[in-house]
Amino acid sequence: MADPLSKLGSERDWRAIGTATGLGCSTVSSLMLCILGGLFLDRWLGTAPIFTLVGVGLGIAAAGYLLYELAMISRSDKGLIRVRKRDAIERSAKTEPNEEEP
Repeated sequence: MADPLSKLGSERDWRAIGTATGLGCSTVSSLMLCILGGLFLDRWLGTAPIFTLVGVGLGIAAAGYLLYELAMISRSDKGLIRVRKRDAIERSAKTEPNEEEP
């Protein structure tokens, strides 16, 4: 009898879906926060499109940074994978007995 969960996709597929969803939500929320902050400042200070345009620029920069971080996560020499490898090496060095100690 086949496993009913196998029809839902592999673990890799679900990780990709989770990453894409997280990236989409982060991008939209950063854009909205920056643009709405610019609109608020424009209304409060009476400066028509200045802070809204600054908010758009900051939102696009934040979205670009999020895309950059996503690209770096998948690289083995940079990003989270490198940090995880370094942490694993440090942990293994701490757990190995030191030959110099009596």
